[in-house]
Amino acid sequence: MGTKIFASVIPVLLGLLGAIIANIPVTVLGGWMPPPLLALMPIYFWCLVRPDLMSPAWTFAIGVLQDLMSGGPPGIWAASFVVMYAFLDRQRDTFAGLSGWGAVLGFATATLIVCTMAYTILAVYDWNLRPLSPFAMQFAVTAIFYIPAAFVLGFVHRRMVGPLRSDF
Repeated sequence: MGTKIFASVIPVLLGLLGAIIANIPVTVLGGWMPPPLLALMPIYFWCLVRPDLMSPAWTFAIGVLQDLMSGGPPGIWAASFVVMYAFLDRQRDTFAGLSGWGAVLGFATATLIVCTMAYTILAVYDWNLRPLSPFAMQFAVTAIFYIPAAFVLGFVHRRMVGPLRSDF
């Protein structure tokens, strides 16, 4: 029973861990590049693979942690993550069927939705259009970082969550 619970909590823990790691105030490149949205990667992956384990409520909770850790206005990332989740929920069959570079492009599409929503919400919040370059950089960095993250998430799914799939 404990193994089932642990396996069902893994996707959410990975999302929360991603938000924490991405917002640790340590930089390797001296602030030259923004940190990737590591919390978005488990949300995207588990929304497609096991939507029963990554619900909109958990997506919102991970977004709230991302908001708290990033230091920006509250609700921007939470709302952006939930909008992306709603989009993926309607297009799940299309995105879940992607493999290889198509899967990376699918994630890039989801990341574009998140970054566009964050930019739009922030522009409305401030009543001011900000430069697009920080959001474009965050989009690019996040899309590139998804390639190794997808291997890690796939490994976790195959080794920890997948074997218990029929038991849920």
